[in-house]
Amino acid sequence: MPRAKKSVASRARRKKVLQHAKGAFQARSKIYTVAKHSVEKGLQYAYRDRRTKKRSFRSLWIARINAAARMNGVNYSALLDGLKKKNIDINRKILADLAVNDPSAFAEIVKFATT
Repeated sequence: MPRAKKSVASRARRKKVLQHAKGAFQARSKIYTVAKHSVEKGLQYAYRDRRTKKRSFRSLWIARINAAARMNGVNYSALLDGLKKKNIDINRKILADLAVNDPSAFAEIVKFATT
C-alpha cells in the first residue's frame, strides 16, 4: 500500500484560514499561526454578537415605541399593559416599524389600547 501524505489536506486547511483572514492588518493576514488566532477570535466574536444583536435591536424597538407613545400622551409600559389587557398580540418589532413609518396607524393602536 502506498504511503499517504497529508500535504494536500494541511495545505487546504491553511489556505482556508488565510482566506478567512484576508483584509486583516499585517501579520494577521500573512502568517498562518497569527492568522489562525485572529480567525478563531473573530469567529468567537461573531458567535457572541449574533446574540447581542438581538438584544440591541429589542432595546432600539422599545426606545422607538416609547418615544412614539409619549407623543400620543401615554408611556411605554401603559401602552403595553393596555395591549395585553385588550388581548392584542403584536410584537415590538412591528410596533416600532409602525411608530416610525405609519404614525397615524400607531396612534389608532394607542387610542384603542388606552380606552
